[in-house]
Amino acid sequence: MNPEVLVSVRDLHVSFGSAEAVRGLSFDVRRGEVLAVVGESGAGKSLTARALLGMPPQQATVTGSVRMGPYELVGAPRSVRAALWGHQLALVPQDALSALSPVHRVSDQLAAAVRSVDGASRKEARARATAALEEVGIPADRTGAYPHEFSGGMRQRAVIAMALLHSPALVIADEPTTAQDPETQRRLLDLLTHRTQATGTTLLLITHDLPMVREHADRVLVMYAGRLTEEGPVEKVFTNPRAPYTAGLLTSLPQPKAPRKGRGELRDQPQRTRRRKLPSIPGTPPTPTNLPLGCAFAPRCPLADATRCHTEHPEPQTHNNHTVACHHWHDLPANPADLFLEPV
Repeated sequence: MNPEVLVSVRDLHVSFGSAEAVRGLSFDVRRGEVLAVVGESGAGKSLTARALLGMPPQQATVTGSVRMGPYELVGAPRSVRAALWGHQLALVPQDALSALSPVHRVSDQLAAAVRSVDGASRKEARARATAALEEVGIPADRTGAYPHEFSGGMRQRAVIAMALLHSPALVIADEPTTAQDPETQRRLLDLLTHRTQATGTTLLLITHDLPMVREHADRVLVMYAGRLTEEGPVEKVFTNPRAPYTAGLLTSLPQPKAPRKGRGELRDQPQRTRRRKLPSIPGTPPTPTNLPLGCAFAPRCPLADATRCHTEHPEPQTHNNHTVACHHWHDLPANPADLFLEPV
């Protein structure tokens, strides 16, 4: 395996009976990067993360390969997976309250994690737990509180501290700022990216927040209906998307308003053009039990043809470090956003 690659995912499938939620997904996670995984709900993002952690749902069938160094996680016994948790793999969950025990003090929970992984003494474990919580901005006089005595933002800081306790090689953050206000979201992502960079930890960030991706991530992987749609460096994908689905996601983002003119300036200005309605991708994503033939996005895609797109799934193609799975990636207009804009 390439020494720059920390985790290699090849032909990953996650299914529930006849329903395939992740379908033939292949990608690499590189050492030291922030890789964002985006897509609408139901795209398979969280199931992919669970497969990378070696923690798929009990009723799921996982095939393919998830390799981390010499370890193959798909089909590995629990003893192998448990040996990686903490030192090599860690999770920042979406719901911090469900990840923390309500009947134990937060510092005691972190101390227990230190002792279970590192075998530290009780005194050393408590000192490390307190220091870890202080590093994420929780004052020393609050570290002995119970989870319900923390705000939502503080609980999320606590699980970030827990994930980084052992400086793991890879942290997977699954919608880590959900249900937080915008300012708290920004501070938590700043904290998470800063702390992972400080420890040399690779971060895989699952999110719906595209502006946050542009600010914090190095690369982005776009998923749709369990498959890779587009992947590449953030700026390249955001400024020159090649998949219609990616273009639709980016076009649906609210644009900042232009600064207002002073009264005197308005008299000599030409009449403003009518504002366009904020566009959206028509239709809804398919369910794993009712996937269309061919390209899963074809029923919603303005470029889909009547034959190939509805019968043949597009295989990913890589051009200049930019991967796209679309039959018509070369047919996108100069401004791909125009695909979904309504006429004025």
